Amino acid sequence: MKWVYRECQYGDIIRVKLGSVYHYGIFASEDEVIAFGLPPTAENLKNQQDIKVLATDIDVFSCGNMIETAQLTLNEKRKRQSPDKTVSAARARIGEGSYNLIHNNCEHFVNEIVFGKKISEQELEVRRKWMRFHENKEGL
Repeated sequence: MKWVYRECQYGDIIRVKLGSVYHYGIFASEDEVIAFGLPPTAENLKNQQDIKVLATDIDVFSCGNMIETAQLTLNEKRKRQSPDKTVSAARARIGEGSYNLIHNNCEHFVNEIVFGKKISEQELEVRRKWMRFHENKEGL
């Protein structure tokens, strides 16, 4: 999957960079982006137990930042749910909780909705860095 700056289409996976992390959502319209929680600002992350899947508008989702849209590979396009099923599945989960920054975050959410696999590249990258750190530390 590559990320591009282009007009969002119904059912697209979108993301916005906020500091060193990305916030992910499913685009339905300018008035409806479905995401697991609001963008991860200090204010919004105070009570992780209160974070729920919600619908918001594109302006709240983006926090004034540029939005990137997922450009799927041919293989990813074959594996993904249709845009209608994607948006329907995302809407069906509005109100769901159990947010966890490492194990159940906004990136896990969009990948599970679109591809049926709960995965987060951000989480995997942190794990890779952690393993390299410990491997290097043990080698000293």
